[in-house]
Amino acid sequence: MDLRKLKTLIDLVSESNVSELEITEADGKVRIVKASPVAVAVTAAPAPVVAPVAVAAPAAVAAPAAAEPPAAPAETGRKITSPMVGTFYRSSSPGGKPLADVGDEIKEGQPICIIEAMKIMNEIEAEFSGRIVKILAENGQAVEYGQPLFIVE
Repeated sequence: MDLRKLKTLIDLVSESNVSELEITEADGKVRIVKASPVAVAVTAAPAPVVAPVAVAAPAAVAAPAAAEPPAAPAETGRKITSPMVGTFYRSSSPGGKPLADVGDEIKEGQPICIIEAMKIMNEIEAEFSGRIVKILAENGQAVEYGQPLFIVE
């Protein structure tokens, strides 16, 4: 695999919430695992310490899920989600006019944002028509696959 491509993949993983990425190509297989602060502590600790950390991790994952449902009913409308992992941009050029803003009427197929992935700018089109009520991602923010970007009524 090309070193530039490998570096780009490493940068994407480090800038996003993705903790692990595995890619298989004809010329080889690459697996990138992001070390977390907890993982660093576990690496230095003896093996028996790993079990309590593994038990604590599901509890930490459950807490955000418990906090999320109260916020969901406040957001009415349909969500447009990210079709890929990358960096979210509201305009096609730095300092340019946003492709879509709160209050704008959008049509199905209309470009509403750009997601940069592996140095490629991907125009994201509206999945349906409506009016943008809320923009959930910040300009320049790393986004995940399936992450809500817009609320549309």
